[in-house]
Amino acid sequence: MILRLLIAALIVMAAYPVSACTSAIISAARSATGRPLLWKHRDTSNANSRVAYIAPNGNELAYVGIFNANDAKNHQAWMGFNEAGFAIMNTASYNLLPKGMKSNDREGYVMAAALKCCKTVDDFAAFLDSLPRPWGVEANFGVIDALGNGAFFETGNSDYVRYDLKDAQDGILIRTNYSYSGRPGEGSGYMRHKNAEHFLLPAARQCSITPEFLTETVSRSFYRDDLGRDLLSDTVSFVADIDFIPRYTTVATAVIEGMAPADSLPSSGDIAKEYIMWTGLGYAPLACILPVRISADGVDKGLQGQGANNHAPLADKAQNERKCLFFKDKVNKKGKGKRMVNLARLRQLMAPIKERNHSVYEQYKGR
Repeated sequence: MILRLLIAALIVMAAYPVSACTSAIISAARSATGRPLLWKHRDTSNANSRVAYIAPNGNELAYVGIFNANDAKNHQAWMGFNEAGFAIMNTASYNLLPKGMKSNDREGYVMAAALKCCKTVDDFAAFLDSLPRPWGVEANFGVIDALGNGAFFETGNSDYVRYDLKDAQDGILIRTNYSYSGRPGEGSGYMRHKNAEHFLLPAARQCSITPEFLTETVSRSFYRDDLGRDLLSDTVSFVADIDFIPRYTTVATAVIEGMAPADSLPSSGDIAKEYIMWTGLGYAPLACILPVRISADGVDKGLQGQGANNHAPLADKAQNERKCLFFKDKVNKKGKGKRMVNLARLRQLMAPIKERNHSVYEQYKGR
């Protein structure tokens, strides 16, 4: 049934906004809590995200996921985890398909279908192998499971290259908008990749990475590797919105925190108790973080789609506050026409939000 529905979805040639994200998989051995982490900083032209719990249908697995507000029937998941402990996210890639060939942006359909049936990383490989080609994707799919496995699948229209977490130096895998197996020097997000490495590699070596570090430091940083400094921590008041991890198109930051690796697949009750998706919707530097669990009442109403437009209230709050931060440079000859960020104003808005988020994380320490 799942496969038939996915095939039908792949036939529909609907155009969806191109996304550009920054992501990482951190092994349990390199996190501060001994739990694997799946992090995605989501960028897309579709500005409104929400979280939903999807109840099982027949033999399908229940899951929670991030969806676009205009996807009323939850056809396309952009990150999530299921009751078996399988979790998935993606970043768009732009150097896998032959030049001139475009994907049909079907990654969301693939992830929603995978969450309904996959239990392990190996299951996802088998799931991809079972799909009719062409797949209509060009993406880096990041996955983890409750056994401690993790991998990126760099996936084109008809094949993929798998990079397992166990083989990764420093126990961490990072992806932006190019694939290691793709054409060298093409794609995008090379600077954001370096920015992420600046934070994550030293922290991984110290086994100190936490969900809070990912959402409150990395997703809110205006560090540029070519400059060697974080402009948000500087005295700079205005800067062009170029090559930072948070951008004008940022709509969410989320971390799926798994459980200590098990020898066998745990029960759905264990997953419900142990797994959390730490979620901030809207412009990440201004996002309020909340824990999401896999149950009908595990998603806070502030993250759920509501009203006629199906918007999540907390997403709207962050997106509305973002409006006062960005403007087009109409004066400076070198920067004319570029989108600028008001960092001075951002510092003021961000301080109480970070304090509030820290208190949320503190409530769950030592769980």
